[in-house]
Amino acid sequence: MAMEITQFLLAAQSADARVRTEAEASLRQFQEQNLPLFLLSLSFELENNDKPAESRRLAGILLKNSLDAKDSARKDHLVKQWFAIDVALKSQIKELLLRTLGSSALEARHTSAQVIAKVASIEIPQKQWPELVGSLLNNMTQQGSPAHLKQSTLETLGYVCEEISHHDLVQNEVNSVLTAVVQGMNQSENTAEVRLAATKALLNALDFSQTNFENEMERNYIMKMVCETACSKEAEIRQAAFECLVSIASTYYEVLEQYMPTLFELTSNAVKGDEESVALQAIEFWSSICDEEIDRQEYDSPDSGESSPSHCCFIEKALPHLVQMLLETLLKQEEDQDHDDDVWNISMAGGTCLGLVARTVGDSIVPLVMPFVEKNISSPDWRSREAATYAFGSILEGPTIDKLAPMVAAGLEFLLNATKDGNNHVRDTTAWTLSRIFEFLHSPDSGFSVISPENLPRIVSVLLESIKDVPNVAEKVCGAIYNLAQGYEDSGANSSLLSPYLTEIITHLLAAAERTDGAESKLRGAAYETLNEVVRCSNLSEASSIIAHLLPAIMKKLAETMDLPLISTDDREKQAELQASLCGVLQVIIQKLSGREDTKPIIMQNADDIMRLFLRVFGCHSSSVHEEAMLAIGALAYATGAEFVKYMPELFKYLQMGLQNFEEYQVCSITVGVIGDICRALDEKILPFCDQIMGLLIQNLQSGALHRSVKPPMFSCFGDIALAIGAHFERYVAPAVQIMQGAAQVCAQMDTLDEELMDYANQLRRSIFEAYSGILQGFKDTKAELMMPYAQHLLQFVELVSKDPLRDESVTKAAVAAMGDLADVVGENTKQLFNNFTFFGEFLNECLESEDEDLKVTARWTQGMIARLMHSS
Repeated sequence: MAMEITQFLLAAQSADARVRTEAEASLRQFQEQNLPLFLLSLSFELENNDKPAESRRLAGILLKNSLDAKDSARKDHLVKQWFAIDVALKSQIKELLLRTLGSSALEARHTSAQVIAKVASIEIPQKQWPELVGSLLNNMTQQGSPAHLKQSTLETLGYVCEEISHHDLVQNEVNSVLTAVVQGMNQSENTAEVRLAATKALLNALDFSQTNFENEMERNYIMKMVCETACSKEAEIRQAAFECLVSIASTYYEVLEQYMPTLFELTSNAVKGDEESVALQAIEFWSSICDEEIDRQEYDSPDSGESSPSHCCFIEKALPHLVQMLLETLLKQEEDQDHDDDVWNISMAGGTCLGLVARTVGDSIVPLVMPFVEKNISSPDWRSREAATYAFGSILEGPTIDKLAPMVAAGLEFLLNATKDGNNHVRDTTAWTLSRIFEFLHSPDSGFSVISPENLPRIVSVLLESIKDVPNVAEKVCGAIYNLAQGYEDSGANSSLLSPYLTEIITHLLAAAERTDGAESKLRGAAYETLNEVVRCSNLSEASSIIAHLLPAIMKKLAETMDLPLISTDDREKQAELQASLCGVLQVIIQKLSGREDTKPIIMQNADDIMRLFLRVFGCHSSSVHEEAMLAIGALAYATGAEFVKYMPELFKYLQMGLQNFEEYQVCSITVGVIGDICRALDEKILPFCDQIMGLLIQNLQSGALHRSVKPPMFSCFGDIALAIGAHFERYVAPAVQIMQGAAQVCAQMDTLDEELMDYANQLRRSIFEAYSGILQGFKDTKAELMMPYAQHLLQFVELVSKDPLRDESVTKAAVAAMGDLADVVGENTKQLFNNFTFFGEFLNECLESEDEDLKVTARWTQGMIARLMHSS
């Protein structure tokens, strides 16, 4: 029987901290001591219309939190707890939740819909709660069902479809759900609330509708209902209908041909005259079509032997009308808009879609856009000038250089002058457009650049003047300088062209980073990122003294951050952000100067001071700073080599902290990478720290709480350690290989239909092979026989991977290399094993036919190692 918990739920929301803390403790104790009864009591509370809204609200939140969590390890724990509850009691909870859908309180119904979907996400994949869909559909078909029950039922169906996979329902259930949902959209029969819930539910059910969209009659009916709903008088319902069309554009692109005239008219009317929320979705429909066609064009390359998916050329067919519609949106700017990532309005959506159209159709867009640009670029109205500039910048990716070059050459001087325009928006868009020109049309290495030795002084002068402009403009100017510098990377003699301006550029970037308004429009971060790129792409033989002067300046700035007054959380965040940026600059300088023997001594002379600074940064606990400082330490280890060992005693505690930082798993992952760098720098000198490092790595790999993305780098790290310490790895080989074998087994059982999981499986397999290679090479000439017990498993794993058509090239390469290392290192003893495995001949031949030169070289080497083994006496 459920317990009366209303008073505890109300007290847990009290303004009195003491009352609140006591009530929270009582609820926690109840949850820990008797979870089934706790969940039942919460369900009673949520269902009971006589209870206060506040207690019902908290009951719903606690129910959700008892079934779901963002953290995967916590979620697994909650799922196990739910499965452990008595079936009869679970049925009671589920019955109460379904009853709550009929509640008079909107919030209780809404919460119950979410909780039912969470339970469904746990049970339906396990073939439990088979009656759920039937119960929900019953609410829709029962004579006299009240509108609010239909609304909450449709909301529940939508959430359930969002939570489960389309493999979890049989086709009859899918058909029934779709029928109920589409009927719920019917204007003549339902209230606005019901129609909105139905339209949102359809959005989540579209993934389930493959079979229905293949059937023309059913498809026509669904499309008719969506198009009618897109003309509803309520804007929120129209928006939801257009969201369905956006999803249909990408999911069912192949069957849209017959509907496109209607869809063009619908979207065109919405873009021209509907409310912004609806118009944005109408533009998004065309962006989705572009995305789909761009993907299909890439797939169409003649090299891929596979049959390519159908390409209906919808953009090309609609081109003149579509471009005209999008150009008109560019004139709908907001007075205070900023081309910022988090600002989204009609003109920005239109410009983004125009850019996608340019990528889809290439050269054909230029003659359609340029008359608009020429007509508006000199207009007295700022909106027209800004729209013309935005249109020009938007179409720079897609058309060929031959088509763009004359147009850009003619317009470049005009744009440089426009950086002085009287309107902030025009200057902002001009700087953005210049940045795009330098990104796509400045590549001396490939033989073409709009920048010449003649116009470069003018360009640099304009950019350095504009970087003093208001923050949003200055941030775009940083982007332009970034792309300008990047274009000169690897461009031979041309890379010298920027050298005379380096000191001035660096001075201006540092000044931009130090501006008191630098936090606005992300200017400070952009200035430091650009500084990094300018240093990275510079011609070192000409820039070494400039970079050598920059080093102490950045070190001084980093030292000053330690003494910043830290009164609020905001102060700490600013300090962390600044330290992260400065550590990033130091990393780039270290990498640049240590790349050549004549400049490496600059780093060696400053290494002690640099390291002291990094260790002080670790005292300021912030994950982003830890990441940047760790990466910079990896660069310093590479630069200083064996001498890095003197920093290890003090650094080691931070490496341990990084390895144990499961919460900020990116920090953990970067720490693993840095340990690899340190191993390569120190070789056997890493040995005194290996017991603790290997202990932590093995412990982490066995933990269910660690984010899975960190596990592949950890296996690769086994290889780095083994290569560094050679025969001393003997003591770790058994536990290390045991975990590698377990992980190999996990790979074999992964769902290859899940793209994200497949990517992860590829990373994991590659890292396991890298670990085998590292261990084998470490034992070469000393303890090769230690790997004999694991040779058969390794070859079985290679065979399994060789039969997987979904493996990527890097996995293939790592597998072939590990097989070659086995033949090379363990030698004679593996001869019989290789005789028993017949797959490798065919596998190596496949690799030798690859277009990847590295893979061919590795395969030839492996083939030679195995041949040598087979022909040995």
